[in-house]
Amino acid sequence: MKNKIKTCHSASKRFKITKGKRILRKSAFKGHILEKKSSKRKRGLSQKKVLFKGEVKQLKRMLPYSF
Repeated sequence: MKNKIKTCHSASKRFKITKGKRILRKSAFKGHILEKKSSKRKRGLSQKKVLFKGEVKQLKRMLPYSF
């Protein structure tokens, strides 16, 4: 009997998988030191971004039952 592959729970909290199997992530640099960043820059950082193709393979290993 094979063992179940465990889901990396830290990854499951940080990434969202869309219906079309694209992976969304949050932007970095939005946590603190926001005074010197422009409103336009902060607005752009608060939007979700699509994960790069090179990182998808690694994430599929972390979230085995999501795909």
